[in-house]
Amino acid sequence: MARFIILMGVSGSGKTAVGRALAPAVHAEFIDGDNIHSQRNVDKMAAGIPLTDGDRLDWLNLIAKVGRDHAAAGTNCIIACSALKKAYRDLLRVENPTIHFIYLEGTFELIHERISKRSHQYMPSSLLKSQFDTLEKPGLEEEDVLVVSIDQPIDKIITKIVDAKLIA
Repeated sequence: MARFIILMGVSGSGKTAVGRALAPAVHAEFIDGDNIHSQRNVDKMAAGIPLTDGDRLDWLNLIAKVGRDHAAAGTNCIIACSALKKAYRDLLRVENPTIHFIYLEGTFELIHERISKRSHQYMPSSLLKSQFDTLEKPGLEEEDVLVVSIDQPIDKIITKIVDAKLIA
């Protein structure tokens, strides 16, 4: 059965780096959700304006559709998507019975340090606080979420995810 994995977390948590390293290890296609934002959303973020729930709706629906399309084709798919609120994760779960989330968890200080050392196409470090303010950490009721600390080398993160056998 094809699996649909969402690598979730705030900007700078390593979603893209983990996704690129994880995909070949589990025979999945990696898609960076940043690359499928509307131009309107990109322009807002580039201007330092946080996205609203309304801004995110079409993007989340598109990500959910990509996951359904992969499942229908029998292929594994990993998408980097912040999925900061439970409501966003619930929307992604609709008609995606094989979905799992991997929450890349880190402190504000660690992630801020990482972000300050990189250049992102449209996500300035000034928006990090708004992401943490928006973040609703997955609770125990969200049984389809694997929490992985990013305070370790990427190879250890990949091993932990692979060992969880979310994708066979």
